[in-house]
Amino acid sequence: MDLQHWQTQFENWLKNHHQHQDAAHDVYHFRRVWATAQKLAAEETRRLLREEFEQFPAEKIEAVCHAIAAHSFSAQIAPLTTEAKIVQDADRLDALGAIGLARVFAVSGALGVALFDGEDPFAQYRPLDDKRYALDHFQTKLLKLPQTMQTVRGKQLAQHNAQFLVEFMAKLSAELAGENEGVDHKVIDAFSPAG
Repeated sequence: MDLQHWQTQFENWLKNHHQHQDAAHDVYHFRRVWATAQKLAAEETRRLLREEFEQFPAEKIEAVCHAIAAHSFSAQIAPLTTEAKIVQDADRLDALGAIGLARVFAVSGALGVALFDGEDPFAQYRPLDDKRYALDHFQTKLLKLPQTMQTVRGKQLAQHNAQFLVEFMAKLSAELAGENEGVDHKVIDAFSPAG
């Protein structure tokens, strides 16, 4: 889950719907509560591991908490342990391939985001905007994920699954051009991940 995205969404909603609210309950109050909630969540994770999973090795608690924090793309926390690198790669792999494709359109649909810009679906003549167009998310984030992978196997899987997304884009491009049986090889050439 992209917490930064949701923080921005909530702040925009507050600005639009509660701009005349008293000063004690303004957007700055929300930001303070949001930051405190994140700190409490980290501390609660540590407590749960200690108290609810008593058999869990105490010396592993900080490593688990670090892996949870570092897995987030938006948090931009570098994974410092092998475990954190593996969890980060696993989370990013879930954003690629067939599952990633389904997730992009499921989230976009839930947020009321258009599938793509009908005039310029691959943003050749406009800035990318994945808050307005689901397909733009491929270029703003998903196709960049293979370069962020921490493990050798994670990178291999990410490149393979990113290529699946490129092939989807190529098929979509062909269909938009009225070619229902082929793919647009220019899209494959332009967007295929470097091996």
